[in-house]
Amino acid sequence: MTTPDPGFTASPPALSQRLSTRIVASAIAALLLIMAMILGTLWLSWQLEGAAAAINDAGSLRMRATKVAVELQKPAPNLTVHQSRVNAELALQDLTLAQLVSGNPARPLFLPSESLVQEQMAQVVHYWQTVLKPAAATSLQTGSSQPYLQALPEFIRHANQLVLLVEQNNERQNDWLRLSQGVLALVACAGTLAMIYLLYLWIILPVLRLQQGLQKMARHEFGVRLPIESRDELGILAGGFNQMADELEGLYRDLEARVQDKTAQLAAQNRELSALYEIEAFLNQPGDIETLCRGFLQRVMPLLDAEGGSLRVLDGHSGKLHLTVSEGLADALAAEENCTRLHDCLCGEASQSGMVLVHDFRQRPRAEGYRCSKEGFAALAAFQIIAPDQVLGTFALHFHAPRDIGSADSQLLRTLGQRLGVALLNRRLSAKARQLAVVEERSLVAQGLHDSIAQGLNFLNLQVQMLDLAAKADDMAEVREIVPLLKTGVEESYQDVRELLLNFRSKLGPGELMSGIEDTVARFRRQCDAEVVLDVQEQGGAPLPPEQQLQVLFILQEALSNVRKHACASKVEIMMRNGADFVLQLTDNGDGYDPAEVVSRAEGHIGLHIMQERARRLNASLTLSSVQGEGCSLLLKLSQAVRQAA
Repeated sequence: MTTPDPGFTASPPALSQRLSTRIVASAIAALLLIMAMILGTLWLSWQLEGAAAAINDAGSLRMRATKVAVELQKPAPNLTVHQSRVNAELALQDLTLAQLVSGNPARPLFLPSESLVQEQMAQVVHYWQTVLKPAAATSLQTGSSQPYLQALPEFIRHANQLVLLVEQNNERQNDWLRLSQGVLALVACAGTLAMIYLLYLWIILPVLRLQQGLQKMARHEFGVRLPIESRDELGILAGGFNQMADELEGLYRDLEARVQDKTAQLAAQNRELSALYEIEAFLNQPGDIETLCRGFLQRVMPLLDAEGGSLRVLDGHSGKLHLTVSEGLADALAAEENCTRLHDCLCGEASQSGMVLVHDFRQRPRAEGYRCSKEGFAALAAFQIIAPDQVLGTFALHFHAPRDIGSADSQLLRTLGQRLGVALLNRRLSAKARQLAVVEERSLVAQGLHDSIAQGLNFLNLQVQMLDLAAKADDMAEVREIVPLLKTGVEESYQDVRELLLNFRSKLGPGELMSGIEDTVARFRRQCDAEVVLDVQEQGGAPLPPEQQLQVLFILQEALSNVRKHACASKVEIMMRNGADFVLQLTDNGDGYDPAEVVSRAEGHIGLHIMQERARRLNASLTLSSVQGEGCSLLLKLSQAVRQAA
């Protein structure tokens, strides 16, 4: 595998090594070269323009010199005017010569600096000053133009020579201008090609290499590497690409192994979740505690391939662990460890520390002192069975070979111990709830027996004693009076027994309260001659759940039983309203009772206490009101706030 340049660094390059620095420097150099050549062509064109003006003025020297000759030859009617015209032409000639000598940058106007041109100009000026101009003055004085005309041809020859030299110099400068323009065009073309080449070399080629590398990487050719030819930004990018390729090649090489590892991990996690789900579903099934513990142990042992297992329940009063179930343990070992103290075994230590793991008993001091080791087990894993705020016991897994328990397996076993603890606690609470329900129902049965059958049997006992006395006294009249009373008492006791049996067997489903009330009223009508008015109105209230329906029906049955036994009523009115609140009211026109007297001997009115107890089960209010000789009324009200959903 190709490795990156050992000198490569991912830090930003130095200013001199940056690609942007090279591009900017190249652009500035090209700009300076082009500007220099442009300035040179401008200077040449300026020189050409000045030389053209010089040619023009040099040519005007001949014209002005000829014009002076013309002025000298004109007739002169006025000598002063004639002299002034000639002097004016001479002055213009002097000015032109002066400008040619000194030049005028504003026009521009200047003679080339070539020595031949300057020497010829000096000859023109010298001839003008020393020959031709004095000849003009002589001609003005003598009035004859002959001296000036004789000197004029030589001046024109010097001026022509000057013009010729300036024109030759101008042609050479034109050649230089054309040459510089050609060179400028060539430099522009070469510079453009150079910039294109440099940009290709610096930017396009590295980017193309990077693109090709990425295409190969996309085809899973992870052995591709880019050459690092510079230390600029693209060089850093190439180095980064090579590092990425190294990592991807390593990752791709190990990908299959990693996929296999991940697959194995997912399979293990899936196995753990499946086991957890299966055990959770099992723990939620009904069954006794021993079945629950044995099924738990049988499902946990295969998870870690354990050859043995045991589950112990902690007795909080004695501080001992009792072996509840075991799997794979010898009978002698199970009998020996049936009941152990917390500090006598490793399972006891686990109940206090939360977990005990023994990789190999042979590596522990006094290994022969452990009962598990004597039975051939080499490793042990013990965990708490814990419910909220309390330890219920421990479970242990036994292995014949040395075994390490990983953190994932340990966490799973801890979680299973917690779930088992919750399930055991729920079983215990359910058993206590059933026990309390049986106790409460037995209490109500005892109260019902005491209030009905016990009183009837007491009455029959008194009548039997009186019958015995009458028989001993041979008082047949008394016997004849007592026998019908005994018959009536037996019939009443029989009716009380049947009524209690019917109450105990009463079962209501959702929405069956009305039928239960109608059956109870019909039975009361068969047992009593009193008129019964039943008024039931459904006012949009939801049906009561079966448990609350049964308690309401028991209260109604007990109230009607009291009316039948004690009230001597001729009319009973029953009203039920099922709206936002549930209301049951029973009113009779019987003898009534004195509430103060009832309170004073409350132990004699078990039926009233039974109704109050059932109302408390409903979380309902029960109001009893009566006036001696004016009947009594019972009002049961279950408010909306405490109603249960059916």
